[in-house]
Amino acid sequence: MNTHITGSLQVSGATLHYEERGSGPVLLLIPGGAADAGLYAGTAGGLAAAGYTVVAYDPRGLSRSTLDGPLTDQRVKDWADDAHALLELHSPGEPAYVFGSSSGAIVALDLLARYPERLRRVVAHEPPLLEVLDDPAPHRALFAEVREVFRTEGAGAAMTRFAEGLGGQREEAEAATELAPEIREMAPRMHANLPVFLEHMLYPFATTPPDIAALRRAADRLVLAVGRDSREQVPLSGPATRLARLLGTDVAEFPGGHLGITEHPKEFAQRLLALLG
Repeated sequence: MNTHITGSLQVSGATLHYEERGSGPVLLLIPGGAADAGLYAGTAGGLAAAGYTVVAYDPRGLSRSTLDGPLTDQRVKDWADDAHALLELHSPGEPAYVFGSSSGAIVALDLLARYPERLRRVVAHEPPLLEVLDDPAPHRALFAEVREVFRTEGAGAAMTRFAEGLGGQREEAEAATELAPEIREMAPRMHANLPVFLEHMLYPFATTPPDIAALRRAADRLVLAVGRDSREQVPLSGPATRLARLLGTDVAEFPGGHLGITEHPKEFAQRLLALLG
């Protein structure tokens, strides 16, 4: 029976909302950008039916996961500690699987670097880790400009500038208006989260360098992935490709672009299952 349980977990500085489905080895799903657990509404059921306990959650400061104190620039380390706490709750003593998308993939990589013994396999889909690129400066400047546009002109103008900087495809920066039916319930929360993402996540996360040495030691547990349709968007797909070269691993391809999970949720889930193996 594919049960759907919701709960909350107190962690340092926040209370996390999580959703659990199915039974079997734990598969933790980490959303990216302004998204929350609802990002995986179109895929979680199928993943659970394949024999996993699927856990999705709202990251701290987003949607139903509240902060204990004032909102400040978010740190990748804190979010990885949150993910680790969820693994301790749902998979105590047993290594788990993790999938992360976009900024969620940045968190998944930090989790792997710092807690490799807790993980069987990590699939990191297009982590925008600008510092691993051959020339991060222009992309770093774009992300900084997007934050400044948000401060002066608001979220709409900032997302438009972000889309232009990524090649003019707004859906790659914000897909809330074109979500699959199962995911549309998240759209109002995602819009409400945009100020947190644009002011306190986008630039700090993208400019946090990964621990290459630690990831190299755990490379046998890591799958780096890119979207079939976003290979030309260097700040999105480029870091995964570059990181794979640094670690001596291959790059897996998923259907769709940076937000392929919202564009092709069922096909995306099938590809993920194949990589979890």
